[in-house]
Amino acid sequence: MRAVCIFCGSSPGFRPVYAEAAARTGRILAEQGLAMVFGGSKVGLMGAAADAALAAGGEVFGVLPRALARKELEHEGLTRLEIVETMHQRKARMAELSDAFIALPGGAGTLEEVFEIWTWGQLAIHAKPAAFLNVDGYYDPLRRFLDHSVEEGFVRETHRDMLVFGEDPAQLLEHLAGYVAPAQEKWLERFQL
Repeated sequence: MRAVCIFCGSSPGFRPVYAEAAARTGRILAEQGLAMVFGGSKVGLMGAAADAALAAGGEVFGVLPRALARKELEHEGLTRLEIVETMHQRKARMAELSDAFIALPGGAGTLEEVFEIWTWGQLAIHAKPAAFLNVDGYYDPLRRFLDHSVEEGFVRETHRDMLVFGEDPAQLLEHLAGYVAPAQEKWLERFQL
């Protein structure tokens, strides 16, 4: 692994524990010699993670849509900031630059980003791992929902197991480094995908 993408909120949340976890994650990435890829913003958890990675001497690459740059949300101290035209281009470029993905607490955008990456993995578009940093139980309801989706027959257990939940960023990185993508399954042939 050379670069890890961080998906997280442009808001800091209501409790300091979220920004602390984002900063710790950024710092650990830098300490392990891993570049951080993220959405390029200076605000919320995104800014906290980027600032900590940079302060620890890490490389930080941001990808920001032009519409958000016009609102002056871009982080100006990054190793590199790429401005793209659309959110779709942003996600594709972040995926291209990254070897693994970690979702920190966030809202709809964070979930949309990590679920798209997970879907691409299920379809064997890539073989990169994804994880949730479960800060203070933030993702417990989501973990229960995903297990429920398996129980109800909408998600295969093999695919559910592609997503890892953990409380410690260093342990998550260790797991992500050892990730092996599941073998392509026959069900894709049945649906002609």
